[in-house]
Amino acid sequence: MMDDLLFQLKKRRLALGLKQNDMLMRVGISRQQYQRLESKGNPRLDTLALITKGLNSELMIVPQEKLNAVLAVLEGDDDKHKTEEQIRKSLSDDPWQNILEDD
Repeated sequence: MMDDLLFQLKKRRLALGLKQNDMLMRVGISRQQYQRLESKGNPRLDTLALITKGLNSELMIVPQEKLNAVLAVLEGDDDKHKTEEQIRKSLSDDPWQNILEDD
């Protein structure tokens, strides 16, 4: 689970066109600290919240019983026929896909 989270942080940073050096100006974390966090870190909750804010993102807890609905919204209506495993795989490949598309 932590590896997935760290991968998502890295993927989001790259999607925004940011380098690890850029995180110093955005959230006050040096390149070395951020590199360590992305590669094998176990960030504190306040650090994770700070980083997600710096990546123009939100950190949230989704109740297990609502997970499918949240995943479906993130994936778009055309994915209603997909299984939960297919949705999870698709999101893990690109958790930000279609997030800003207009309907």
